[in-house]
Amino acid sequence: MGIGIPVATVAVEAMQAPQLRQGFDLVVRHAPLRFKAAGRDRLAYELYLTNHASSPLELVRIDILDGDGDAVLADLAGEALMRASDVVGEAEAAGAPIRVASGRVAIVYVDIPLPADRTRARSLRHRLTYRGNGEAVVTGGETPVASADPPVLGPPLRGGPWTAVYDPGMARGHRRVVYAVGGRARIPGRFAIDWMSPDTQGPRGFGSEVLAVADSTVVGVRDGVEEPDPGEPRPPVSLSEASGNYVALDIGAGFVAFYEHLAPGLRVAVGDRVRKGQVVGRLGSTGQASRPHLHFHVANANSLLDAEGVPYILTGATIVGRYPDIGSADEGGSWQALPHEPLGPGGNHLPPPNTVVRFD
Repeated sequence: MGIGIPVATVAVEAMQAPQLRQGFDLVVRHAPLRFKAAGRDRLAYELYLTNHASSPLELVRIDILDGDGDAVLADLAGEALMRASDVVGEAEAAGAPIRVASGRVAIVYVDIPLPADRTRARSLRHRLTYRGNGEAVVTGGETPVASADPPVLGPPLRGGPWTAVYDPGMARGHRRVVYAVGGRARIPGRFAIDWMSPDTQGPRGFGSEVLAVADSTVVGVRDGVEEPDPGEPRPPVSLSEASGNYVALDIGAGFVAFYEHLAPGLRVAVGDRVRKGQVVGRLGSTGQASRPHLHFHVANANSLLDAEGVPYILTGATIVGRYPDIGSADEGGSWQALPHEPLGPGGNHLPPPNTVVRFD
């Protein structure tokens, strides 16, 4: 005969146990990437939150934890969490709480500075506080931190000034455009920059020579897309043709550099070996481009869209000024001068958004 457990004891333990409830599934699809910007070591990645409850849930707070313990590396709450989060397929009202309907996915675009004593964190976890029928906390989204060092690259253009036009918080900017063309969601333009000339009196850099950023092999090209008539409306462009004429260079260590919207008449073909600084084409406005510029990014595979964008270290470049926002940077014209700051391994790896740069 077994030993019985008093019914009263079972009832008390059940009352003290945490209430089980359906909530969020937390997933990091691509390992966080370490780079240096704004004088700090940083991590950039995305946390995908899928609501498996039968009713909407509201995001309250995310603590980003060192995976080797419970130390909080950073947190997102309030306005910062609202700015970092998007619900897939929904337009969120500015300043409104992030509410995720049943079955929907929210993406949190994380870009955090690391504490000085945690710059080599090997893994992360996430503690999410959310609100539905009461407030709840769940921990998940475990992920390693990518250990590979960013590739060191030379200038993609000569001279200047050139403006690094981008905005990581822009709703349809490179950083927040997700493509699922090969069976998996990816962000190829995570660290993409549109290089534009601020000179509104000239052709905005049209025809400028575009340079190989490293000794490399040409692994992809498209040529023959004609420049649109500047006096005519631009025709619709399909997703597969949005990059216009392009060049892809295998720069080694599994990284590929992409140059998009080039003018017709490329200087290279697939299989060519090129040297750092060699001309590969000319700046244009083919494909989905409203004006002449060079779209440049680095990814982890030879695919325009089915690859993950990665950071890199830009050398031979000096920050000399800035625009206050992406709108004024896109328009060009006068800019605010700044003390000169070289980019490179010993300092910031990439120019901040909408800064003005001169290349060696």
